[in-house]
Amino acid sequence: MGSAISANRAELLAIANAVATEKMIDKSIVIEAMEEAIQKSARNRYGAENDIRAKLDPRTGDLRLWRVVEVVEVVEDYFKQVDLKQAEKLQPGAKVGDFIVDPLPPVDLGRIDAQSAKQVIFQKVRDAERDRQYAEFKDRAGEVITGVIKSVEFGHVIVNLGRAEGVIRRDQQIPREAARVGERVRALILKVERQNRGPQIFLSRAHPEFMKKLFAQEVPEIYDGIIEIKAAARDPGSRAKIGVISRDSSIDPVGACVGMKGSRVQAVVQELQGEKIDIIPWSEDTATFVVNALQPATVSRVVIDEEESRIEVVVPDDQLSLAIGRRGQNVRLASQLTNSAIDIMTEAEASEKRQKEFAERSKMFEEELDVDETLSQLLVAEGFSELEEVAYIDMAELAGIEGFDEELAEELQSRAQEALERREEASREARRALGVEDALAELPHLTEAMLVTLGKAGIKTLDDLADLATDELIAKKRTEQRRRDGQRRERAEDKGGVLGEYGLSEEQGNEIIMAARAHWFEDEPANEEAADADSSQ
Repeated sequence: MGSAISANRAELLAIANAVATEKMIDKSIVIEAMEEAIQKSARNRYGAENDIRAKLDPRTGDLRLWRVVEVVEVVEDYFKQVDLKQAEKLQPGAKVGDFIVDPLPPVDLGRIDAQSAKQVIFQKVRDAERDRQYAEFKDRAGEVITGVIKSVEFGHVIVNLGRAEGVIRRDQQIPREAARVGERVRALILKVERQNRGPQIFLSRAHPEFMKKLFAQEVPEIYDGIIEIKAAARDPGSRAKIGVISRDSSIDPVGACVGMKGSRVQAVVQELQGEKIDIIPWSEDTATFVVNALQPATVSRVVIDEEESRIEVVVPDDQLSLAIGRRGQNVRLASQLTNSAIDIMTEAEASEKRQKEFAERSKMFEEELDVDETLSQLLVAEGFSELEEVAYIDMAELAGIEGFDEELAEELQSRAQEALERREEASREARRALGVEDALAELPHLTEAMLVTLGKAGIKTLDDLADLATDELIAKKRTEQRRRDGQRRERAEDKGGVLGEYGLSEEQGNEIIMAARAHWFEDEPANEEAADADSSQ
């Protein structure tokens, strides 16, 4: 019998070692799982009500089984309690209230017990393996990894990464790229999430960061930090653009990325299934960078609207389709690369737009200031576009315009101020008609016109306004320009803030909202004092 037990011991240890080595987890976890399994089967043998413990010595393989019992005066629960007389036999000197150990003979695991023990061990080992996988991959987001395609399920590619599995979801694959089971594949680790069924490792081949990492592998100067990729935009499998800059003036960043006879860029292109890559010198100056980004089209001029973060680009008529690219691809990538909305127009469209603006502004001045056409056109030609500019400009500057004198300048200023007051009054009436409280008119930075806009959006009280986040109040609407059949269509891309069109800064937005919330805090000190008085009584 002794030899059978010792063979059993050696076997248990050998199994523990084998499992720990194969799954690359700590042996103590396997030993613990075995102890738990033995405890479970011993309970089945001796009765589940017992508090049974098992200890497996990791060095010798000795197995000790015992149950824990409480010493009591009168035994009520035979499974968990013993009286003093019995306790004395187990442990001399035991007192009432002590918990003592009652050793049990080792159990031979029956076939059913062995099966359930196996389940417990497998479960423990699986959990430990998942923890190890998560610990191994959790800090590796942003790395490029190579694996073997294991299967394709519902269009998602499952990749074997050696000691774990990753998934390239359909939207992170390069379109029209065939995934064949058993092929090697390179991908970027996007993120690692802990989930019930183990860690999920999300991979991507479509992310711009993947292309950046591939360049770093091909171009030593990028790896060494001499050249930096400042921006990247991709239309996976079709076309991409990267903006590069060199920290060393003697190294041409574009040339270094292209390589001898295009060898470096070619290696990246092949990995990305023939995606054409434009390598563009990055520039601090937005206008220069936009001109570079729209290559291969040539640009006549660039007008930047800082407030709207829009850029108008004027191109010669014959360059229009090249600048826009197939299905708008060229301008879309340039827009992603520069992080701003780009409107492309031809010389003819630009001059038509200028004429239209000129006519609209001069008509506005003509009506609001009650002056003739020549004078209003002269104001527009001098760069005036708003009544505010005429009303509040330095008098000497207005009088200095050719053909103007001080008297005329004074008259124009007072008319402009009257027109603004008329506008404000009309807005005030409209605002009151909408039922917007007067209290809102006392908040900083808000004009009556803005209050009308708020009223139309259903924001009529201090509380309504105080409930908004700054973004909901001031975020600018971004519109994407699309051309189809020569027609320009604007599509609101994301919903802007209620006052998005007024160009308020974040700081101003915060001030408005804090001022609207001020009344929430006014009552508080009084309430606190009352509460203090109550508690002291």
